[in-house]
Amino acid sequence: METIQGQDWYGRELDGVEYTGVEFIDLDLTEAKTEGAVFTDCTFRRVRFNVSEHTDSAFVNCRFEYCNLFDATFRRCKLTGSTFTACEFPLLTVEGGSWAFVGLSRAELTGVTFTGVRLREADLSGAVCTDAVLTGCDLSAAELSGADLTGADLTGSDLTGIEWDDVILRGATIDERQAVALAEAQGMIVVASHN
Repeated sequence: METIQGQDWYGRELDGVEYTGVEFIDLDLTEAKTEGAVFTDCTFRRVRFNVSEHTDSAFVNCRFEYCNLFDATFRRCKLTGSTFTACEFPLLTVEGGSWAFVGLSRAELTGVTFTGVRLREADLSGAVCTDAVLTGCDLSAAELSGADLTGADLTGSDLTGIEWDDVILRGATIDERQAVALAEAQGMIVVASHN
């Protein structure tokens, strides 16, 4: 496995690059930009993604370990099957793209913004998503056991197939359609009102 270690890629533009099976260790990608880049089966360890921007790029089956994604932005990116371990996500913004099957177990996701993102079957078990924005997302069959969604905005997201038994939803915002689905998931019978 090729290793790229300790390099300063501050502000670098990585357009159309392709890496497979590469280990990136102690890299500074602060304010870097990727467009159409493809990373497959790569490992990012202690990499700084601070204020970086990623557009139409793919990070497929990658491992992110002890990385800092402060104020990073991902637009229409594909992160299918990637896992995040002990990473920091303050002010992370994700717009569109697919984060299906992504591993974010026990992640600290307070205040992050995901809009229109495919998060189908993502593992968010034990994740702290307080005050997070998760609007218009496909969260169907996502694993949310033990997750804290206090104050989160879930409007417009597909919440089918989620087990809600030990999810904290205090102060979360949902729309009418979601309220019905949530009630039915709890075994309630919803009757349409006739005014």
